[in-house]
Amino acid sequence: MTVFARLQGASLGARVMRSSLFTVGGFGASQVIRLASNLILTRLLFPEAFGLMALVTVFLVGLGQFSDVGVTPAILQSKRGDDQRFLDTAWTIQVARGAGLWLVACACAWPMAWAYGEPILTQMLPVAAFVLVINGFRPTRMVTANRHLMLGRVTLLDIGTQVGGITAAVLLAWWTHSVWALVISGIVGAALEVLLNSRFLPGPANRLQWERAAASELIGFGKWVFLATVCGFVFSQADKILLGRFAPLDLFGVYNIGYFWAAFPMMLGSMVVLKILIPIYRERPPAESRANFLKLRKMRMAVTGLLLSFTGLFALGSTWIVHTLYDARYHQAGAVAVLLACMQMPQIIVQTYDQAALAAGDSRRFFVLALVRATLMVLCILAGIQLAGLVGAILGIGAAYLLAYPVVVWLARRMGAWDPMHDMVYGLVAVLLALAAIQFNWGEIAALNESLP
Repeated sequence: MTVFARLQGASLGARVMRSSLFTVGGFGASQVIRLASNLILTRLLFPEAFGLMALVTVFLVGLGQFSDVGVTPAILQSKRGDDQRFLDTAWTIQVARGAGLWLVACACAWPMAWAYGEPILTQMLPVAAFVLVINGFRPTRMVTANRHLMLGRVTLLDIGTQVGGITAAVLLAWWTHSVWALVISGIVGAALEVLLNSRFLPGPANRLQWERAAASELIGFGKWVFLATVCGFVFSQADKILLGRFAPLDLFGVYNIGYFWAAFPMMLGSMVVLKILIPIYRERPPAESRANFLKLRKMRMAVTGLLLSFTGLFALGSTWIVHTLYDARYHQAGAVAVLLACMQMPQIIVQTYDQAALAAGDSRRFFVLALVRATLMVLCILAGIQLAGLVGAILGIGAAYLLAYPVVVWLARRMGAWDPMHDMVYGLVAVLLALAAIQFNWGEIAALNESLP
């Protein structure tokens, strides 16, 4: 059977292959667009602008996650995930949540400006936070397409949305040379996403509706997801929260450029897990049979191998890339990207386990893992900052990933998903890649450490 023939049909294998191609292809296109805009914007704006926008983004992401009731994973795993009354109830919760979050953001603008010593945040936050209102109107058809691994049109619409938002950012930056270009373009992108997906995805339009049984299921599942996303926010954003508080704004901006490069493989992994592996875990639970486990092993080995290869390439070549593409104000970002890429390798190895519990409807154990990870991340980054500043904070990120591994194994074993052979093979690969990258870029890493206050 030809590859083209295998891509056709409605079987799980065919849908997985099609969805994988669309996810990876869409991610690649998205990152090319993102890179082009980053290079243009770093020439039109200044490092402090990226530091300011990073603070705003961290706050908005945190606000969203601190109120996340798990609507998307609930639809993905629920037996009622195709019931329109269930979907409309989920959408109603989502709309109300978006409006409430915007009001909270407005109330928090002055305290955050005071905490970080940046008065402009009192104006930036209420405007930037309006994206939360807009995001509340995202159609549930986006999740339905994900649930059934029909991602072709969704991918094209995502790319169209990104192109529109980035075009707005570049034009506004060229016109204003102000951080407001980044703020306004975020609103433009969010509005485009809602409009395009509402217009071009098939299915009935959402309407305000409240069904008690649907709301009870959503809230019952979502209470643990809510707690887990609070912890997930701390886990994923602790570096920016703490460095934003302790590092100068220009250095924080440089750190975020380095993070921009190092985060590519992690972002791809998150997309694959959310868009492909959760539906697979739901339809073919690994604990159900040895055949299911072996099929997941093949898929997991391929995904981890791809992600680690990308991470190794970025770890080896980030300093050259940054020196080639950016002016001297951003050159330290190369060494930052090398260290971050190396520290992220342990997390990439276990990334395909994370969502097995949610796919099985066990949001409580998922919360336990998120809580442990968040606690370790904060403690390790704080210890690293005290011992060795920025470099210590980055090393602390890697330490937190490693220390959380036993809890990941506990969760994966409960779901029948743990694969020690996979972890040992790729653990060795990660050690060799990290050692090679640090040795190859040692001069830049040492220079970064010496240049820090």
